Amino acid sequence: MSYSFLQHYWCFVVALLGAILVFLLFVQGANSVAGSLGYTQEGRRLVYNSTGRKWEFTFTTLVTFGGAFFASYPLFYSTSFGGAYWLWMIILFTFVVQAVSYEFQNKIGNFLGPKTFQFCLTLNGILGPLLLGGAVATFFEGSNFIVEKENLINGASLTPVISHWANASHGLDALLNPWVLVFGFAVVFLARTLGILYVMNNVDDEDIRSRGSVRLLGAAVPFVILFVAYLVHLLLKDGFAYDPATGVIFMEPLKYLHNLLDMWYLAVLLLIGVVLVLYGIGKTIISKNYIGGIWPAGIGTVLTVLALLLCSAWNNTAYYPSTADLQSSLTMQNSCSSEFTLRTMFYVSLLVPFVLAYIVYAWRAIDAKKITKEEIEKAEHVY
Repeated sequence: MSYSFLQHYWCFVVALLGAILVFLLFVQGANSVAGSLGYTQEGRRLVYNSTGRKWEFTFTTLVTFGGAFFASYPLFYSTSFGGAYWLWMIILFTFVVQAVSYEFQNKIGNFLGPKTFQFCLTLNGILGPLLLGGAVATFFEGSNFIVEKENLINGASLTPVISHWANASHGLDALLNPWVLVFGFAVVFLARTLGILYVMNNVDDEDIRSRGSVRLLGAAVPFVILFVAYLVHLLLKDGFAYDPATGVIFMEPLKYLHNLLDMWYLAVLLLIGVVLVLYGIGKTIISKNYIGGIWPAGIGTVLTVLALLLCSAWNNTAYYPSTADLQSSLTMQNSCSSEFTLRTMFYVSLLVPFVLAYIVYAWRAIDAKKITKEEIEKAEHVY
């Protein structure tokens, strides 16, 4: 295992976690349309109890994604999570509010009322995917930071700051880029699409399933338009490349298109993913009895996002470009952990399949029985 292999391997692991996280945003997506999908108070409780059994998976994956980035690419962690902290703090805050809202919306003594916490769930359902999508878009559009590694050796401070944001917005300035917003809203509508598909599969209620097909069309059409628009923009834009011999970073015309042509397997992965997402959506809309669209659409989402994230880093590409100082852009070479650390973590990562197997087992056990109105009335713990 060479150092280069380990760098590519951990980039793949982090990208896979990011792709799974985007799929799990169906929890946020379903919550954002719970009012129209459930329609009645009883219907909304069915939706919240459906997503309430899965929100821990999303939150855990978000934390694991950050942890994997910290261990394998610590300079990205300190630059993004430390510099763009307003963006990440808002994301984490909305997820904490989500957890609280699930537990307290129907608790005895809730003086704020259920609707207050349901509003918070809706807010998380919109802001969470929007800001996470915007954070992913910065891998292609760039962020406003500066890296000064010489601070480690200049002796100016006992706690030297290697990287810092070039303005006082600390990450929120990314939302001023219209293409970041396009991708962010594409993720919002993707989360809604997946959320509707999941609830239709998980909740045994004719009213919700009949309304789901109509709501699905309203979420899927904006998603497809926004995603196609951003994908065309991405393939035609200049990208951030670097010379592996010197480490010099430069702008390359059509860089991401070249990446997909050079790494044809990622192009195939992207195509398969898009087809699966469209298949899951289309068949659910066309067939009244089909409720399994979440699975092809979910797998397609993971494959598509995985291909895009790898396209942002492999093939000598700066995966976290700087718009303030081009040479401060982060690459797999200049931001990763030591070879010893990556090699040690590689052996630890061999336990991941066992963790995934447990997640699959737990998921199947939770979803062994479809959620019904009768279960909500009789169950000991409900949201």
